[in-house]
Amino acid sequence: MTDDRGGAREDDGGGRRRVVVVGAGIAGLAAALRLRGDGWDVLVVERAPGRRSGGYMVNLLGPGYDAAERLGVLSALAEADLGWFTSILVRADGSRKFTVPSAIARAAIGHRALTVFRGDLESALFEAVRGRVAFRCGTTVRGVEQDSAGVDIELSDGTRERADLLVGADGLHSGVRAAVFGPEEDVRVDMRHMVGALPLDRVPEDVPEGAGTTYIGPGRTAAVVNLGPGRSSVFFAYRCADSAAELARGQVEALASAFGDLGGGVPDALGALADAPETAYFDSVGQVVMDRWSRGRVVLLGDAAWCVTLFAGYGAALALAGADRLGAVLAEHGDDVPAALAGWEEGLRPEIRRRQALARRGMAQFAPPGRVHVWVRDLVMRAVLLPGVRGLVVRSIRRAHRSPASR
Repeated sequence: MTDDRGGAREDDGGGRRRVVVVGAGIAGLAAALRLRGDGWDVLVVERAPGRRSGGYMVNLLGPGYDAAERLGVLSALAEADLGWFTSILVRADGSRKFTVPSAIARAAIGHRALTVFRGDLESALFEAVRGRVAFRCGTTVRGVEQDSAGVDIELSDGTRERADLLVGADGLHSGVRAAVFGPEEDVRVDMRHMVGALPLDRVPEDVPEGAGTTYIGPGRTAAVVNLGPGRSSVFFAYRCADSAAELARGQVEALASAFGDLGGGVPDALGALADAPETAYFDSVGQVVMDRWSRGRVVLLGDAAWCVTLFAGYGAALALAGADRLGAVLAEHGDDVPAALAGWEEGLRPEIRRRQALARRGMAQFAPPGRVHVWVRDLVMRAVLLPGVRGLVVRSIRRAHRSPASR
């Protein structure tokens, strides 16, 4: 039957367990898809008035690729795959330093990997659940109460929902986390960096098609990828002393101030940002560090629980794998939801800790402290191109992209 707020819900009899998923991003949609497939009645609540599109590029490999396959969205994602591209390291004026062929990454990662826009991944997940779960957009969580038998959720539209499980998949600034676990400042670690990313409708000039140019200088990185019309994007990262002040400036002013002196494809990218600032992702970089991701029948998932950051390059994969694993342990434990959530945490936490540590160490790769660090990084990357070194690097990358469970 059709939900009175525009969603759709199958009605195939009573007795099913019910879950409310807050957040219609990657983690929330993946959880909705997995749990609906296991027979749960699902309501997805989303703060935004409608589905968002666009976003930055995300990589799916290892457990994330495996989860996408189990969730049944791999074929749709394969059609949106951006493929491999050549990386060109450039100077501030856009002139070329040296080139890293795509064959190196291809050899290291293998064929079980995809690179897609975040919006394409969300679209694939949405199409897989559309008509099977209820959606309620423009709605937030006002309050949460629970007992041993279930959880009551008060929503901003004045309604209350009773469920067996509440999944908070509402991102870094999670409302569910605030309502159940406490304020954001108690669990969020500010890493004093900013990131920005957006897809580019126009092909960036001064960037060869099928390639990406990357400028890495003291305290900042700008990467512009040209894969043709509608398949191009830009990524920015930079260090800052006051992330709140940067956010207050807004993405157009802040990114123009940090990168307006660069050449190559950056001016075109900044122009595209000024024309359509709403298409950009722009936020301070922070990790969520919590002793527990669940309390009773409430569980946090994805960035709401851990936020490994873009510096880890694994957020989408962990969101998919985390949602898939959550469904698996809930199926194993039956009606004992708290025990299932505890087992899910125990199995996933080592991987999250490892990815968060990699992100903290990797910040210097995106925003080197000084010119000497840039020089050393360039030297290392040039060495990668040497035949004798390339094999060592390929094996190292393979190890980094395997989860402990797969070793």
